[in-house]
Amino acid sequence: MAPPPKQQTMKERILETADKLFYLQGIRAIGVDTIAAEIGISKRTLYNHFPSKDALIAAYLARRFVAQRPSDKPPAEQILATFDSLERRFAAKDFRGCPFVNAVAELGPADRAVKKIAIAFKESRRIWFRERLTELGVADADALATQLVLLVDGAIAQDLVRDDPAMARAAKEAAKVLLRNAGVDVGDDAKPATSGKRTPH
Repeated sequence: MAPPPKQQTMKERILETADKLFYLQGIRAIGVDTIAAEIGISKRTLYNHFPSKDALIAAYLARRFVAQRPSDKPPAEQILATFDSLERRFAAKDFRGCPFVNAVAELGPADRAVKKIAIAFKESRRIWFRERLTELGVADADALATQLVLLVDGAIAQDLVRDDPAMARAAKEAAKVLLRNAGVDVGDDAKPATSGKRTPH
């Protein structure tokens, strides 16, 4: 018999609610009053767990800071799978772009705490690419890792504008070109990107 699901603490409920509202509606648009009302608690209760909205924003971004899962797949396959994951995420009706870029865009570069978290996240992704490229023996893994994260961020921006998950496939094909030019065998299964617009809900 499976154990009963673990009941959320109040802090977890607050953070989960803030995560949903901040991501879907925007950090500036959502105040602590809205978050408290959504849960059915007082602002005082919320502040007992998060002393300020800034603290809640930092916790929200930290919650979104998820490291890539370890994998025993070949490094090149892991790199290209990143773009497959992007395509699946783009197809979700609740996709609103990169939460870290969104936070910096909303709060501005003067918010150093938010910018620091955003930079750390982006750099962790770049380092992950660099490690896989180093495993593949790529000569200038650092530069190519930077180019790959630019493809990721570019695909995200294009999907937000076009509402088209196929942007991830186009980025994947560009990544294959970069990898081949660096001497990496990515196979010969390349297919041209085709439109994959979301079906209206």
